[in-house]
Amino acid sequence: MHMSDALLSPAVGATVWAGTLGTIAYCSKKIKENLDEKMIPMMGVIGAFIFAAQMVNFTIPGTGSSGHLGGGMILAILLGPHAAFIVMASVLTIQALFFADGGLLALGCNIWNLGFYPCFIGYPLIYKPIVQKGMSSKKILMASLFAVFVGLQLGAFSVVLETLLSGRSELPFGTFVLLMQPIHLAIGVVEGFITAGVINFVKTSRPELLESIAEIRSLSPETKMKKIVIAFLVIAIITGGAVSWFASSHPDGLEWSIERVYGKPELPEHETGIAMLLKTFQEKTAFLPDYTFKRKEDIKEQKTSDGEANAWPNIETGTSVSGILGSVMMLSLIVLIGFGIKIIRKKEAHSSKETSGLKGQGRS
Repeated sequence: MHMSDALLSPAVGATVWAGTLGTIAYCSKKIKENLDEKMIPMMGVIGAFIFAAQMVNFTIPGTGSSGHLGGGMILAILLGPHAAFIVMASVLTIQALFFADGGLLALGCNIWNLGFYPCFIGYPLIYKPIVQKGMSSKKILMASLFAVFVGLQLGAFSVVLETLLSGRSELPFGTFVLLMQPIHLAIGVVEGFITAGVINFVKTSRPELLESIAEIRSLSPETKMKKIVIAFLVIAIITGGAVSWFASSHPDGLEWSIERVYGKPELPEHETGIAMLLKTFQEKTAFLPDYTFKRKEDIKEQKTSDGEANAWPNIETGTSVSGILGSVMMLSLIVLIGFGIKIIRKKEAHSSKETSGLKGQGRS
């Protein structure tokens, strides 16, 4: 569900960017105040896993379409909504800047569509109330499915609404929404089961982690995170380095819907204005476009007339390098963010002590 810049007008793209930046600022303030520093490595490795998992499209049988894990619910359940939104924004930013996955004008929309709904609607309003009185595997599965359905449906509808407000007449609202909603419902079934599987894995390994996030409290000093951090890191590297070869060659749900309406999986790109400037900038920063060493033109030439690649699995060094490097970049970015939080906290604590000392001197 990564939107391209071609789907948006600059006005709509900028408006959603403003809302997204405001939400990022709010979440940054919250995690600065409340984040347990023991969770920073966890944020990094789960973010790396989501980055890698989003590379692996799975086929939706009988449709000629595919989908991939959004990951917003996994992030929200394991990290809490505020940290989850920051991690999702980081994942999508790295994808757009260095792998040309989604446009830069559309990045605000992509962060909003994939991050806001699972983090601030799916998790606190749907998932959390269902499992708060007991985390049985069955409850986790049902809550995961329901929350993922709602998050994906809202995200898919937002894509349709954003194209409508952008004046993209090539995608009539009624037809487009009737294609987008059902295909993302099907994608939600797969993502719901994957989400439940990941949560049950964590529940078995570190149930106190889920309890602390649900109750918004710090982890106990006895909680050991090393094994689960290593497990997620290994899974991320294997997923990005090898499982990514087995990604479906079918277009994803958004591209499939556009093709059914417009006849092609992509709309014509903007040739002037801010969108063109951002595209030029993205071409300079994206050193592995489409997660490969090859140029986009080379990839398109390898496609058959029905959009399928010539070979599956697509065992390619560029894909493995992209998956592993992207996961490492994601981990490094979160560690850098965590380091920044520590510095800010120390400065604020130091300032608070100095202020208290001056007040004490004044009273004496």
